[in-house]
Amino acid sequence: MSTRGEKRDCQTAPLDILCSLPENVIDDILMRLPLRDAMQTSILSKKWRYNWCRLPELTLDLTNLISTKDSIPPMFKFTNIIYHLLTLHTGPITKFDLSFSSNLMPCPTIDNLIYFLSRNGIQHLVLKLSSRGDPYKLPTSLFTCFQLRRLTLQYCSIIPPPAFKGFDQLISLELRRATITSKFLESLISHCVLLEQLVLDISDLSGVVEINAPRLRCFKFAGEISSIYLKYIPLVTELSLADMECYEGPRICDIAKFFESFPALEHLRLNHGILMYLAAGGDLPIRLPFDLNCIKCLCLADFYLDELDVVSCALCLIRSFPFLRYLEIQVDDLNDDIPALECLEVEAFSDATFNNLREVQLTSIIGSKPEMQLIKLLLAKSPMLVRMLVEPYLEVDDADKLKISDVLNSFRRASPEVEVVYTC
Repeated sequence: MSTRGEKRDCQTAPLDILCSLPENVIDDILMRLPLRDAMQTSILSKKWRYNWCRLPELTLDLTNLISTKDSIPPMFKFTNIIYHLLTLHTGPITKFDLSFSSNLMPCPTIDNLIYFLSRNGIQHLVLKLSSRGDPYKLPTSLFTCFQLRRLTLQYCSIIPPPAFKGFDQLISLELRRATITSKFLESLISHCVLLEQLVLDISDLSGVVEINAPRLRCFKFAGEISSIYLKYIPLVTELSLADMECYEGPRICDIAKFFESFPALEHLRLNHGILMYLAAGGDLPIRLPFDLNCIKCLCLADFYLDELDVVSCALCLIRSFPFLRYLEIQVDDLNDDIPALECLEVEAFSDATFNNLREVQLTSIIGSKPEMQLIKLLLAKSPMLVRMLVEPYLEVDDADKLKISDVLNSFRRASPEVEVVYTC
């Protein structure tokens, strides 16, 4: 039988453990929590009361601040949290991550927050703001954060002071649905001389932006491809391009000249719009006049197999990547009456073998003739293939899934070790 004293010890043991934790362990726990949760740990004990106040990295996710059961306006809650942060926090803040889904305009509170961060050594700043209303206009204090190493801005209006050139310590820049002039964006990129990662999701650029970034390793773009010119990015190893406008007007693109600029490229992701852009330059070669030996991974998104130019462009690239190890194709066809394509016949590849291809993933398959041709081709010409994953389109019925499975099982396989997985 336990005594009353033993029961009391058991009840206080968890609190004693929390109070006895070393400060570095407490700091590590708090930095893994969202800012609101970290603030609430102040009620645990006197030792924990102000521990959150010295954290150098803070994450404030207020995307779910609106509640139907709560009559308190979201802006009041936000202002209250920021007030406690500005008045109680001590020491540097090297990273601040803010996500907010309510309309912030106008919002002097966030202006004050950015000014506070600019005076406290901010190096990594993330502002993911609401798309409701006008974009949030960044205060001039942001452009005095000269220690910034990483910057992410979403739904912000970027208008710099006249004397501002760039962040000379910045290595990562991410702009999503930001309002910015083409002239300033081009200048910003070129003046961030240490830039290694650039993400642009901008669809309303008024002119062509030259991307001149000699240290850039990763570039991801979504918008209108004709609004950017990849002038000088010789070290890029990861490239993702998505043309979201599907512009079908005249565009001149030399596919060989386009890929000459990426001698170090390893990971490439293109969508249907980009393949259309690359195919618009005239007669497509069977393969590039040179091999891109560094490319290991190729992903083709929103891929239409009913457009011959797009398919020919994709095959040209696959032929030109002799050391390709991973291929992913996200099919976007809903018409199962597409006729077979001569360019996808195995006989058309008598001069090519995918000797290094190890893994293939094909998604949203409906069982069209070109889809089956492509799968047959990849299985027949990939002697080192280890795994092929085929995922059907969600609305394919069970009978059609069974037919597709039977056809897959009938194809000859160049690799004796390949596992074909059909997720029906």
